[in-house]
Amino acid sequence: MFAGIGGFRSGLTRAGGFQCVGHCEIDKHANASYQAIYEPGKEERYYPDATQIDPADLPDFDLLCGGFPCQAFSLAGKRLGFEETRGTLFFDVAEIIRRKRPKAFFLENVKGLLIHDKGKTIQTILKVLREDLDYYVPEPQIVNAMNFGVPQHRERVYIVGFRKDQNVTEFTYPVP
Repeated sequence: MFAGIGGFRSGLTRAGGFQCVGHCEIDKHANASYQAIYEPGKEERYYPDATQIDPADLPDFDLLCGGFPCQAFSLAGKRLGFEETRGTLFFDVAEIIRRKRPKAFFLENVKGLLIHDKGKTIQTILKVLREDLDYYVPEPQIVNAMNFGVPQHRERVYIVGFRKDQNVTEFTYPVP
C-alpha cells in the first residue's frame, strides 16, 4: 500500500521468494514510475485510492507492506495526526489487515511518528495492531537507510507484525 515508486517491492524482489499481487498509489506520477520500473502484468492489481479498496476484492496475500502517509506526523508538517485525512489512512491499512489476516505486515513512517502527540499516536497504532487485530508486534525501530548501503540519510520508523498463529515470539531488526 502507498507504493510510491516501489521501494518495498524492490527490497522484496532482491530478497527473493515474493510475488507482488497488488499495489496502491494515489500519486499518478509515482504510479507511472512504478509501472515503468516493474511492468506489472494483469496478475497484479492496481488500486489508486486506499480509501476505496474493498478488502473482499483483494486477492489473498501473506505480507502487507505500506508506508502510510507521513505528512500528518512529520516534524516538517502541521502535525495534525489523526485529525487530518492523510493521518487516518493507517486505519484503512488496519481494516485490510483485519479482513485479510496476512501472515505478517511491514509498515514504515517518519521517525516523528514516535513522538507525535507526546507518544499517544504510536500507542494508538500499537493498540490497534496488538490488541484489536491480535498480532505480535515488537517495539517499532528507527532505521537509517544510509546504514544499509543507500546513499541517503533517511531515518524511518519501522513497525512489523506477525499473525499469532505464525508462532513468532521474538523479532530482531537488522543491524547495520
